[in-house]
Amino acid sequence: MKELIVKRLSEAPASAAEVGQVLQQQGVERHAVDVVNWADYPYAPQVHFQIAHDEAHIYLHWEVEEANVGAVEVHDNGRVWEDSCVEFFLSPDGDDTYYNLECNCIGTALLGGGRMGTERPHANAATMAQIRRWASLGYHPLDPAVVSGSWQLSLIIPVQCYFLHRLTTLSGREMRANFYKCGDLLPKPHYLSWNAIDTPKPSFHQPGFFGKIRFE
Repeated sequence: MKELIVKRLSEAPASAAEVGQVLQQQGVERHAVDVVNWADYPYAPQVHFQIAHDEAHIYLHWEVEEANVGAVEVHDNGRVWEDSCVEFFLSPDGDDTYYNLECNCIGTALLGGGRMGTERPHANAATMAQIRRWASLGYHPLDPAVVSGSWQLSLIIPVQCYFLHRLTTLSGREMRANFYKCGDLLPKPHYLSWNAIDTPKPSFHQPGFFGKIRFE
């Protein structure tokens, strides 16, 4: 099981557009999402993320380079996993209750929560509006047949967005999580993870295979 420490920022970004620069300035470590878990899907784009916090927010910055960059979904809580998509799954208590935060390359997001194998409600519109986003490619649909190359995405996630919990502070807390890159309907479908998954078929909803993260 992989482990990482989530750095506490001495100064928080003022906007999502500043997240990458601030995390770099404060020496936040980059981590690779490079585990190919299923032989039927060997394609592996270059994917890295940085994660940090300031007690009340989680800051995520993604860097991706891939052969086809596509995004169709423009409505939150839609089918973003079919596009060029990065994902952050988090279990605050380290059990089967977890959240799946998924976001395509144009900043369209999905946030669900619940226990594994049960109905998992999505966050409401007011909660989704609190997740601040910056997408390097802009916010309009992209055709994967004509777009390729690199892109970046930054997210600012208030702790209150985790709607099944009452999180008030992050420092000193230990949680379980995994980070993913996928693109179900891209010309080269792929399913990469940070911590390895051992299942017969692609499935990211596997809290038993989450790694460990500890907040400074």
